[in-house]
Amino acid sequence: MRVNLAACYRMIAYYGWDDLVFTHISARVPGTENEFLISPYGMLFEEITASSLVKVNKLGEKVSPSAFDVNPAGFIIHSAVHEARDDAHCVIHLHTIDGVAISAQEQGLLPISQQSLFPLSNLAYHDYEGIALNPKEKVRLVADLGDANFMILRNHGLLTCASTVAAAFFVSCFYLPISILSVRVLF
Repeated sequence: MRVNLAACYRMIAYYGWDDLVFTHISARVPGTENEFLISPYGMLFEEITASSLVKVNKLGEKVSPSAFDVNPAGFIIHSAVHEARDDAHCVIHLHTIDGVAISAQEQGLLPISQQSLFPLSNLAYHDYEGIALNPKEKVRLVADLGDANFMILRNHGLLTCASTVAAAFFVSCFYLPISILSVRVLF
């Protein structure tokens, strides 16, 4: 899991979908219900290695020794999804320029192409509540997500969840270009 997650971070950086240190990818530790791997706070996606990932519990507390901290705002969103969805073994949350532009549009993602139908068939929205530091937001985020695998966080970015890191990355590769296409057509 560590190798797959670190590779996902590196691929996100390779495609230019990272936002310095302000977005995250998390994965459930196999064989556990409440332990997760997430990026060390302050490390760029291109710097992340399997051994630098931080193992935390559902409260975001480190469960293995690590010299690195975890961004509390990042883990609020991820822990909400992981706690509510047993099938969400990987959660990708990104602030791509085009994804944020879509999230700021009142209409959200539009059905302007055949490819947009894939995320639209399984898409949820969550209204912006400020920087995600309030644990009470988790309830609303989970209610808005329901059983969808894609979420547009209004005025914030995009979220994808899947059963594996590879699946989450694959659908993000599909989902993000749809958002880019929509933005470029509209603007």
